[in-house]
Amino acid sequence: MTTETLALHPGSRSCCHSLLRYQRGPVSNSKKRLLFFVQCSTKPGIDSDNATSKNPAIGLDSNSTSQRPATSHPNQVLTSTCSRGLVFDLGSRNSWDSAEIGSPIIKRYIGDDEERWYMWYHGRPDGNNTCDSIGVAVSSNGIHWARGAAHARSSADVGLVMTCSRNWWAFDTESVRPSELIIMSSPMYSSVYWLYYTGFSSEEVDFSGLAKIPLQNPERVDREKHVSGKIFKSLPGLACSQDGRHWARIEGDHHSGALLDVGSRGEWDSLFIAAPQVVVHSSDDLRMYYHSFDVERGQFGVGIARSRDGIRWVKLGKIMEGGSNGSFDELGVMNACVVRDQKDGRYLMAYEGVGGDNGRSIGLAVSPDGLKNWKRLQEEPVLEPSEEDGWDNRAVGSPCLVQMEGNADEWRLYYRGIGQQGRKGIGVAVSQGTEITRLRRWAGFHL
Repeated sequence: MTTETLALHPGSRSCCHSLLRYQRGPVSNSKKRLLFFVQCSTKPGIDSDNATSKNPAIGLDSNSTSQRPATSHPNQVLTSTCSRGLVFDLGSRNSWDSAEIGSPIIKRYIGDDEERWYMWYHGRPDGNNTCDSIGVAVSSNGIHWARGAAHARSSADVGLVMTCSRNWWAFDTESVRPSELIIMSSPMYSSVYWLYYTGFSSEEVDFSGLAKIPLQNPERVDREKHVSGKIFKSLPGLACSQDGRHWARIEGDHHSGALLDVGSRGEWDSLFIAAPQVVVHSSDDLRMYYHSFDVERGQFGVGIARSRDGIRWVKLGKIMEGGSNGSFDELGVMNACVVRDQKDGRYLMAYEGVGGDNGRSIGLAVSPDGLKNWKRLQEEPVLEPSEEDGWDNRAVGSPCLVQMEGNADEWRLYYRGIGQQGRKGIGVAVSQGTEITRLRRWAGFHL
């Protein structure tokens, strides 16, 4: 496994170095950066706003799902009432993801004769002072997954693929969680993958405000309830790979290597920046959606930043905040997942809503341009915690929307669920009919 920092300088022999050597140049070199991005894009845009791709060349190793890697094991899927929707449980004992999983990033690739699914997610092993790491699992249908209990060694392997930075000055020394994966292709090089992620450092944020909910960063769940913990600074990062398994970090302009810094004192995002999900609108227009906690309003909110090259970003401000009193998202919105609808070009945002009792549900909003004017599709959540005996009866969040190729009316909503004693898993709900707001937890294939 390789997770080294990639210093951008001319003359490097690495594929990622060669592709990105202009990125750290002065602003006057923006034309070079624009040419780079157009060259590495596939068709119009890069389809990062859509989790399905028809081009098998941009999938991972085509042999990786034809037979299960030797170090992986199948994830058991149960279809009883209490496990309805659950497709990915905690890893086995002593595995790298035995204590916690979450942040699912799902990508689907359609080849000439096969369908391949990949999931990048964060995991954490049992034990004190363990950090979140990033791993990958594979599937032929998006339901039954093959996973690995240890490091993914080869380009066809599954398991742990990225850990915390070992550089003391870096922004991601304590934990890393994936947020989005973009795939680029060039005639000169094989596919290159860009992974946007949240990095957490050991720098504790001074928060003296009065919040109506327990505030943590990163959020943890104990065996009894959500508890107020420490708030550690988090920032957005970027790494690149040629196979989705071996990653090299791309240093941003911030002194810690991050792509963006928090806002100044008094600004809505002054505490931390988390869950940087990136959508490619066009070859020179990328949008980053991220969340923070607005101290003044006492709510989580989602903001947007914009970039021409995917590395230098300009913040545009907050675009979504909490709902009305008594609503399921009264205390804010977070962990946004934005996709562009294949049917009408609108932008859809699935988000985790925080209720007045710190309950978590999933809502949907829509925008004509993906920038501003976001409106909730309905006042009620599209997915709530399940009934009393369900595996996800305490909270649902961290949504990931997938619009199915070949049927634009069919959607899958992957999400992180929390059940009794804080146990986490990853589930999926499927749209019913033509309305994306009608979602039902997966309960088996209909033959």
